[in-house]
Amino acid sequence: MSTRVYLLISGIIFGLVAVAHLLRVVNRWELVLGPWSLPMWVSWLGTVVPALLCIWAFRLASKYEA
Repeated sequence: MSTRVYLLISGIIFGLVAVAHLLRVVNRWELVLGPWSLPMWVSWLGTVVPALLCIWAFRLASKYEA
């Protein structure tokens, strides 16, 4: 697998994770893991960090030729 393909796949996965967390925040979905309720700030963090990693992966992938 080439570096460019790896970066593109990573960018897509990080983008999907960011969108999933953003959907949770926008729709105010509760997430309960056993007796523990996941706070909403975790999804804010789960939106920002993967979104930045997604952007970074796509920028790096654009530097490699097809």
